[in-house]
Amino acid sequence: MPAPDVAALLARLERSEPDIAEHARVAIEWLAGGEALETISQFDVCEFLWYTLPIKVPGDRATIARALGELLKLAGMERYAALCDSPATARILLTYAEEGEEAGTTAYHRELEATGVVPPDIAELSWSSIMGPEELGAHVACAAALELAIVAGDPVDREELTRRWLTTPRPELGGDCWLHRVHGERLNRWVLGRGTARRELAQPFEVRLHAPIAAPDEPHLEPLRWLLDLARTGVRLTERFNVGRAVAVEAADRFGWAGPARPRAVRGEADVPALTELRQIAVNDLGALRRSGRRLVLTTTGRNLLDDRAALWEAATPTLLVPAPGEHDFEVSVRESALMILVDGDVVRDGDLRDRITEVVNGEGWRTTDGGRVGSADLTGPLARLRHRLDALGLKTASAEPETASRTSDAVSREPESVPAAPEAASRGFEAAGRRPARRASGATWQLTTAGRRAALAALRAQALRPRQYAGLG
Repeated sequence: MPAPDVAALLARLERSEPDIAEHARVAIEWLAGGEALETISQFDVCEFLWYTLPIKVPGDRATIARALGELLKLAGMERYAALCDSPATARILLTYAEEGEEAGTTAYHRELEATGVVPPDIAELSWSSIMGPEELGAHVACAAALELAIVAGDPVDREELTRRWLTTPRPELGGDCWLHRVHGERLNRWVLGRGTARRELAQPFEVRLHAPIAAPDEPHLEPLRWLLDLARTGVRLTERFNVGRAVAVEAADRFGWAGPARPRAVRGEADVPALTELRQIAVNDLGALRRSGRRLVLTTTGRNLLDDRAALWEAATPTLLVPAPGEHDFEVSVRESALMILVDGDVVRDGDLRDRITEVVNGEGWRTTDGGRVGSADLTGPLARLRHRLDALGLKTASAEPETASRTSDAVSREPESVPAAPEAASRGFEAAGRRPARRASGATWQLTTAGRRAALAALRAQALRPRQYAGLG
């Protein structure tokens, strides 16, 4: 049922323009959802006209838009009524009709961004495309605040206004702020996860990850600092653009990356997997280094990170869970589970770690492509990447390494029938190509350093608070 003020306006429109009254009723029910007109914002009107109307509402869209405009004029909402008759609305509706939904939604997003009322991403929060109730409430509130500032005619710094709106304690939230509400909602959703084993493993972290994880006081991330510092004057590369032997030998010697072989047995970067991983972190994940000819050089970002220990910690620790090219949720889930198991600093045998992780990922619904349960061998690829990353950042104690992989394991995909899928994961199949070891190395163990335990918590927190996106949107 429409709100009383809406019902009265519809009755007036019925008397003055009966031909469009029903179109107006359809539009306002979609737009206001039975609430009073005072609850709608410019963002709401634009979203209805440029997205909901052309995709979800049947009928003559141009007539429905015009009818909504007439109703809003009767309500004295001239600014919103003008949007209904604007060239932008006509252009977007025509784009949907002639070029299809993808072109239409692209035009919608472009025009919406131009209004200035869309809350931008800020350092503290990137908005999800799939929002829970708290995040949606925060987004709507920020959009309304931006609209008011624009209408007032004052210069608007969108990022600063959004940051202030999100971080200021509010009486209507019981003294809390929107940012805490959104973070709490995301953390709770992450903890609930999928499957009993996953939830039991993650449950204690809802409290542990509530606040940011500060960098430890003692030295940390020393390999990364060392590489960035070398790049101040440039790191020479070979003809194949690998790090030169002298630097590879120094890295192996300095950080114990040579394994049982002595550092002088290192012939180049290929003999030091942790150095390759470190380079990938610095170049691809952090943008701290770039290649210039046959040298790795420090970027402005890298210089800023090197000079700010807190910023380097905040940027580097989430890379423990960043998916490699071609990876999907399965590999990330494996590494995420491993960090939760290792975070308390105990020595964990490689076989025991794999056993616990297989219980979690099978409980989440992951299956091999032939429908079988995920086995230990399917974890080798994701765990090897984690081990190299922990080594590369100086976060793992020295231990025996697992056997070298000998052949590729079966692909792994999530089986929708095994556990009810979360909305964003439903009907998506992912492959997770790992490596199958020839045999399990009985002496292989895992243990995080003190800094590594804090880094694991920081990485898990970043993972829990990341924005949720539709498939294909990042």
